[in-house]
Amino acid sequence: MIETLAVVGATGAVGRIIVELLLARQFPARRIKLLASERSAGKPLQIGGKHFDVEVLRPESFTGVAIAIGSTPDEVAAEFVPWAVQRGTVVVDESAFYRMHPDVPLVIPEVNPGAIATHKGIIASPNCSTTQMVMVLKPLHDAARVRRVIVSTYQAVSGAGLSASLEMEQGAAAWLAGAVEQCSVFPHPITANLIPQIGSARPDGSTSEELKMVLETRKILGDDSIGICATCIRVPVANCHSESILIETERKLSVAEVRCLLAAAPGIVVEDNLVEKRYPLPRSCSGRDEVFVGRIREDGSSSNGIALWCVSDNLRKGAATNAVQIAEYLAACSQPPNNTFAGGAQTVRA
Repeated sequence: MIETLAVVGATGAVGRIIVELLLARQFPARRIKLLASERSAGKPLQIGGKHFDVEVLRPESFTGVAIAIGSTPDEVAAEFVPWAVQRGTVVVDESAFYRMHPDVPLVIPEVNPGAIATHKGIIASPNCSTTQMVMVLKPLHDAARVRRVIVSTYQAVSGAGLSASLEMEQGAAAWLAGAVEQCSVFPHPITANLIPQIGSARPDGSTSEELKMVLETRKILGDDSIGICATCIRVPVANCHSESILIETERKLSVAEVRCLLAAAPGIVVEDNLVEKRYPLPRSCSGRDEVFVGRIREDGSSSNGIALWCVSDNLRKGAATNAVQIAEYLAACSQPPNNTFAGGAQTVRA
């Protein structure tokens, strides 16, 4: 049991899910402190039947905090994480800011839990699209060594935040009414559309989101030799990212072997019966913590290729759930901090 856990960015979509999960999974902390910007602080929250008071994020907020989970933009993480680490807090960070730092472990607990023990105060949680793909790659890589991956992602608007979800809702109403759609989050209307750009443009013609999938996958699996070609697409789906993945392995794997390997892997559900029209769908996977896989088949154009379809809730396993799992690992081997808890903690009232 640790004394205090803090959630930074607690009022955002992912932050709220983090708190819900902490309560539902009975995280072993005596106190949960919620932190947010001045704009969001001071607003009481009702989550999981509990009342929370949200405090302003400042350096002294981390006094007596054993673990902090951060769900903030990169620029906020760059500022607050050093405050926390200097006060002895271990930070599980959801932002992209620290992921590729060589001394920061990038962790998916089902894939590389041993990396948690190497932390120096910061543990990074991967990009949502990377997380579900690596969950699938790991058992295949262990069995037959993955040599090349071609992935196309179909990423839900929830991955771009609450304002993006609202923009799709309002845009759909405008599109159906024949009115002009307003675009502020996305560069083009998202309703009845696909946008083949997520993130900033890079000189080689790829995007920053696609580069994340390449670099993060190699770091998590510890293999820089894996060839990865990613195309990331924003789609008019409310929640859950979907991916079409072609995997080439050093040793040939049969479809039956792949099904067995994935079905036995922690956190993966195989739902694969094309005749009965059973395969993962965003609407049926939303709100779930697992990674769902279907449409498993041989790639006829490659002697050692397997193609499959993968769906996962990007707000849960792609973000909140993964971070909470890391925090649970930390709590399992942590002792209460030496410094006593100093006022201004979370208040949770029945």
